[in-house]
Amino acid sequence: MDSLRPDHLTPAGRGQARHPLAWVPSLYLAQGLPFYAVALVAGLMFKSMGVPNEQIARWTGMLGLAWVFKALWSPFLELAASKKRVVVVLQVTGGIALAALALVLQLPAWFALAIGLLAVVSLASSTHDIAADGLYIASLSARQQAAYAGWQGAFFNGAKFLSLGGLVILAGFLEQRVGAPAAWATVFGLLGGLLAGLGLYHAWALPGTLTPAAAGASMRGTVAVLVDVVRAFFAKPGIWMGIVFILLFRLAEGQVQTIGPLFLRDARAIGGLGLSTQEVGAIYGTAGTAAFLAGSILGGWFTSRVGLKRAMLVLILAMNVPNLVFWYLSTMQPSSLGLTTVALSMEMFGYGFGFVGMILFIMQVIAPGRYQTAHYALGSGFMQLGFVLSKVVSGDIQQLLGYRHFFLWVVLSALPVLVLTRFVKMTSAEQG
Repeated sequence: MDSLRPDHLTPAGRGQARHPLAWVPSLYLAQGLPFYAVALVAGLMFKSMGVPNEQIARWTGMLGLAWVFKALWSPFLELAASKKRVVVVLQVTGGIALAALALVLQLPAWFALAIGLLAVVSLASSTHDIAADGLYIASLSARQQAAYAGWQGAFFNGAKFLSLGGLVILAGFLEQRVGAPAAWATVFGLLGGLLAGLGLYHAWALPGTLTPAAAGASMRGTVAVLVDVVRAFFAKPGIWMGIVFILLFRLAEGQVQTIGPLFLRDARAIGGLGLSTQEVGAIYGTAGTAAFLAGSILGGWFTSRVGLKRAMLVLILAMNVPNLVFWYLSTMQPSSLGLTTVALSMEMFGYGFGFVGMILFIMQVIAPGRYQTAHYALGSGFMQLGFVLSKVVSGDIQQLLGYRHFFLWVVLSALPVLVLTRFVKMTSAEQG
């Protein structure tokens, strides 16, 4: 998000720039790489390195707090005249931290050092999201913004395909030959080098758009705007019910997306499927990613046809009922990789189909009003908070219940938000 200001005050000083295709795809690839490194790749690395599930869930969940609170420091980026400079510095910083992570995996205190470096990556990445989106908005006309929006999503998700479908598969291949520490050091070294390289490329390719408002901005004025934004957000009619709905929406998702890949890796003797890192990367990085994208597209089409209010119940069911495939896999423990791939593709399709509901709820119900962009950012922060809270506790719940009962618990976790759909309003106060 560009800033926490009324949208009609957003400046757009557009300087001379290279063609958008010279920087839009690479900018959003650079936005996705560190996000997926923290959200997905790090958990699989910790699993290969022997870290218990509850610690993986707890620490990777805590790292996600950077994306929860990023809206609170968003307006302070307006004090920087050049978003290009901010973007480049954050990309290089994230790349150096990922490369440093590769170096510490052989040290005795590697876990604590890895968490510390991933925290640096998280802060750099979440702040980079704000600056990158702001640069995109400030450098392109409204028509261009719409024209290249598809490139944004494609290359952000391309980072997921590259991370899980490429680098995790490489890690699995190397684990069998050089061991887990060296394998994952290679992967994070490549990630760090790629991100830092993109930063250096963007020092040349990004438009040098300056923000005119930055010259007249002050710390006191920025704090005053932030306070007004937060006050206006919590003054919205029905906002507390909306926040509870947002938090509960991701209760099941945060748990299954955290524990699911760890279940696939765990030995069959303790209830897992015993898949290799390479096999898990292939499932999630190829078929799983394609199914998620297909579900997202169809979920958006379905909601546009029937409207958010009528679609919401279907979207929640679509997102949660397919989690039963994990219960099936934990009960039957099939040995067929093809069957497992099909089952997980169904789950990822439902995930993509239903997740559209949360994005549109924030966009159409929570955000409208004077500070639409800022309130969308705050709503997204609560969305991420719901995911983080469920992720943090998922490992302890799984250790308590075992895989089979845990996945039943995950399905039941959707009941509160289903009940809440009968009470929460699906239209904003501004829309009546």
